[in-house]
Amino acid sequence: MQVTLYNTLTKKKEDFVPLQKEAVRIYTCGPTVYSYAHIGNFRAYIFMDNLRRTLEYNGYTLKHVMNLTDVGHLESDADEGEDKMEKAARRENKDPYEIAKFYADIFFRDMGRLHIEKPEIIAKATDHIPEMMSFVEELIKNGYAYETSRAIYFDISKLDKYPVLSNRKLDDQIAGARVEVDPEKRNPYDFAVWIKAPENHIMKWESPWGLSYPGWHLECSAMSRKYLGDVFDIHTGGVDHIPTHHENEIAQSKGCTGKIPAKIWMHVEFLQVDGGKMSKSLENTYTLDQLQEKGIEPLAYKLFCYTAHYRTKLNFTFDSALSTQKALNRLREAYVKHEEAPKMKIEENKIQSYKERFLEAINDDLNMPLAMGIVWEIARNEIKAKEWADLLLELDKVLALDLKNSKSYLETEKKVELPEEIQKMVEERKIARQNKDWAKSDELREKIEQAGYHVKDTKEGMTVEKF
Repeated sequence: MQVTLYNTLTKKKEDFVPLQKEAVRIYTCGPTVYSYAHIGNFRAYIFMDNLRRTLEYNGYTLKHVMNLTDVGHLESDADEGEDKMEKAARRENKDPYEIAKFYADIFFRDMGRLHIEKPEIIAKATDHIPEMMSFVEELIKNGYAYETSRAIYFDISKLDKYPVLSNRKLDDQIAGARVEVDPEKRNPYDFAVWIKAPENHIMKWESPWGLSYPGWHLECSAMSRKYLGDVFDIHTGGVDHIPTHHENEIAQSKGCTGKIPAKIWMHVEFLQVDGGKMSKSLENTYTLDQLQEKGIEPLAYKLFCYTAHYRTKLNFTFDSALSTQKALNRLREAYVKHEEAPKMKIEENKIQSYKERFLEAINDDLNMPLAMGIVWEIARNEIKAKEWADLLLELDKVLALDLKNSKSYLETEKKVELPEEIQKMVEERKIARQNKDWAKSDELREKIEQAGYHVKDTKEGMTVEKF
């Protein structure tokens, strides 16, 4: 069955045909490892996982590169502000390499908790400084870059078209528009590919242009070219990468090779929180650990991401996430019931029909909401049969919700010790019931359940379990 993917470059869905038979070559913009990755970041990597698993489910072999930015990413995607790694090093009074390792380790731990497949190649920016220098030298040789006292800049006037992804008017382009313009720039929209380091800058390297460090956009161009060649199949990232970072990647690659580096460009939309923007100033950039404290598992957040297509905004609230946690447990319970049932000799054509519908959904530009609708149909089948459990496991190769361990999750959740705040409400509710204060009892039940715990009143007393 044909895979179709939406291409930001052409603004339409296209049939996917790999450039080489050996492997589908993919590049993903990875994290800047200066702080904890939040749930908005992880929506992009869940999308990346869906893409990987969908292609693998269709029989493709992958050669997938994801970068780790540990130098050169300034506070703005344009040439503005401080290097995020240097700022973090000062904030925590640590070496930037120590900072990078600490946050990279946590990032990969969280990827594991979300059952996100790790790309075949993880490319750390600081391990590829020679490749970046060579790239800059080629740009200068080809007439696309020039030196000032501050940096090596890319000359966008030499391109046939810029920008090409966003189709924004150049006057609206972020790079150079809001910042103090270097008077030595040929054009205010030229962007830095290599930056000369101030004396107090920690991360810098000897280069033909003195002690300096790479620009963020350059890193991805140089590393994707090294591992995937001049042109590869798919480039992924968030929609925030479209107007500046990915435009500049394309510009650099055209200046070096004359080619747009990826055939298909795919971008995941923003995660909103409570209907608004996610922002550190609003203190709503939640981590997986913070969700877990509220009774929401990483895999429940992954399932939550399946409630919207990757190209549409998704609004996160704790109420909706807690509802998804309940839904995940219901799915696990349904799987266990089917798994423990005998084989019922379900007609093969019924099973095959579900498989085909699921494949059609994921192959249609990763339509995960539709795919999950099919999964729920199977899970809710009134006839409990081992065949349905086997089918759910087959489809979980793409979903990656770890359904095979459903029973273990359910048993663990029931054994979880109640947090102090929940225990306190439980005790208050016991007193309210003894005093026949039913209104207070109902109010406390609602609060306990909103926190992710199920209250059950029996003759023996009250039991409280995680959803």
